[in-house]
Amino acid sequence: MAILPIHQLGQPILREVAKPITTVDDELRQLIADMFETMDAALGVGLAANQVGIARRVAVIEADEQRFVMINPILLEATGKDSADEGCLSIPDLHGEVTRPERILLEAMDADGATFRLELDGLAARAVQHEIDHLDGVLFIDHLSALKRQLMVKRWKKEHRDDGPTWLPAPEESEAAP
Repeated sequence: MAILPIHQLGQPILREVAKPITTVDDELRQLIADMFETMDAALGVGLAANQVGIARRVAVIEADEQRFVMINPILLEATGKDSADEGCLSIPDLHGEVTRPERILLEAMDADGATFRLELDGLAARAVQHEIDHLDGVLFIDHLSALKRQLMVKRWKKEHRDDGPTWLPAPEESEAAP
């Protein structure tokens, strides 16, 4: 297993829509193992393949005493409403209040290619939605008001200006974003 580099805000891969997985094989299982190790090392509750530079529809979750992989995840149902503070391994040091459905019904494949369904609420439901957003090229800051997002990105950019060439602002992340 290996700890993979986590791509950060501004890197184009985070805005890509991940491609569906057609074959569950040993290469994918190795990626899943590496993603779990990377998530654990970063003290996260979820990690999508986009975040480690691979635009494929797979993510790992560990929240509310549940640890699972979701391949080609689909939300079949979403009910209720819950607002909570969210952060992201790809945007370290920033948090914002995001409103999401409180309860979900998830359908996905596991590491053996078997389809499963899970009814989730709480942090696990939030983490699943956050990671599915990543697979669709959406970041948690996209759920914030334009002004709040603009201020957060400006602050993050200033705090990370010395991080080197990894900062490549996408058009919707520029200071002039609406």
